[in-house]
Amino acid sequence: MATKKSPATARFQDKREAILDGAARLFNQHGVRAAMMSSIAASVGLATNSLTYYYRKKDDLVAACLLRAAEAMGAAADEAAKASTLNLRVQGFLSRYLELLAAVAQGRHPELMVFSDLLSMPPPHRTAVLGAYTQLFRRVRRLLDVPGAPKLPELQRNARAHLLLSSTSWARAWLQRHEPDDYAAVAQRLGALLLHGLALPGQALMPPQPSALPPLWLALGDGDDSSSAASRAADLRAAYLRAATRLVNEHGVLGASVDRIAAELQLTKGSFYHHHETKEELIAACFERTFAVMRAAQNAAQATGGSGLQRLVAACRMLLDFQMSSHGPLLRVTAWTGLPDALRLDTRRTMERLSGRFASLVVDGMADHSLRVLDPHLAAHVVSGMLNAAAEIERWVRGVDAANVFELYAMPLFTGLAPPSG
Repeated sequence: MATKKSPATARFQDKREAILDGAARLFNQHGVRAAMMSSIAASVGLATNSLTYYYRKKDDLVAACLLRAAEAMGAAADEAAKASTLNLRVQGFLSRYLELLAAVAQGRHPELMVFSDLLSMPPPHRTAVLGAYTQLFRRVRRLLDVPGAPKLPELQRNARAHLLLSSTSWARAWLQRHEPDDYAAVAQRLGALLLHGLALPGQALMPPQPSALPPLWLALGDGDDSSSAASRAADLRAAYLRAATRLVNEHGVLGASVDRIAAELQLTKGSFYHHHETKEELIAACFERTFAVMRAAQNAAQATGGSGLQRLVAACRMLLDFQMSSHGPLLRVTAWTGLPDALRLDTRRTMERLSGRFASLVVDGMADHSLRVLDPHLAAHVVSGMLNAAAEIERWVRGVDAANVFELYAMPLFTGLAPPSG
C-alpha cells in the first residue's frame, strides 16, 4: 500500500515541479548562461533565496531539468519497445514522444529541457547527466532489437540508433512550424520517413566517391599554399575557428573557455583577443564558417546534375566527408544558445534558409520520381538534423570513419530503418 504524502511533502513536490517547468522554459528560450536564478525564481513566484531551498545552485537545477527530460524520452522508448515489430516500435516511440511535446506546447505537461547544454555540465553533475543520456541512447537502441530478427552488427546498430535518437531530438528545432493538434500526424509522417527512407525503391544509391567531389575546404580558403602575411593570418583565423568549433561541440559553449581554445592551439589568451573581442563573436564566426560550408556543398551538388536524389546524396556525402576531415567539424546548431538573442535569431533564420535548399532538392526528387512523395520541409529538416548530429557520431559509433560514415549513418535515411518486408 502506497504511503500517503503529508500536505507539506505534497506542496514541496508541487513547487519543485513548478520550478523545473519554469527553469526548463527559460533555459530553452535563453540558454543556461543567460537564464538567471532570479528570473527563474520570479517565474514561479519565489524570492531568489527561497529558490535555493529547492536547488542550491543553478548547476543543480540544470542537471535536474536534463535528467527529467532524458527520463521522459527514455520512458517513451521503453513503452514502445513492448511492440513486436520494428515498424510498431519506431512509430510508437515517435508518437509517444511527440504526444508529450504536444502536451507541453498546450500547457498540459511541464516543459522539457532540450539537450543543448548537456556537454556544458561541470563535475559532479556531468557524470550523472552524461550517464543518463548514455542510458537513453541504449534504451532507444533496444528498439532496433526486434525479437526473431537477425541482430544488426554493432556498427550498424549504433549508427542507426544515433540516427533515430538524433532525428527525434531534432524535432524540437522545427516542430513550432506545426500546430500542437497536428503533432500526431507529424509523428506518423516522420515515422514513415525514417522507416521507409527518402528514396523510392529500386533507385541506385551509390554515393559519389570523395575524389569525385570538390573539397569543401577550398571554398573557405583553407589549404592556401601562399606564404604571404595575409595567408598566414587567414590560416591562424581558420585554426581558431576549427579549434573553437571542435571544443564547443565536445564541451558545450560554457565548457569551451577562451583559455581552453587558446591552449588547444598553444597560443596565449592575448592572441585570442587579438582576433576576436568576445567568445560570442568567435561562435558567430564559427557559424558563418559552417554555413559557408553548407552553401558550398549545396551549390556543388546542384552543379553535378542528375536526379534530385543523386544531388541530395552528393550534398550529404560532401558534408559528411567534411565532418570527418581535419578541416571539420561543422558547428552543432545547439551552440546558438551561447549567442545573444539577436544573433541567435539570425542564426536560426540562416539555418532555415539552408534547410529550405535541401527541401528544393527533395521537391526535385519527387518530380523526377527518385524520391518518395513526402513533406519536403520535414524531409529537409531530418536531413539537416542528420548532418548536424554527425558532429558527434564518433562518440556513439566507435569505428566510424570517412570511408564508412555514409553507408553506416546516412544510407538508412535514404533506404529506411525497416527491411523491405518490414
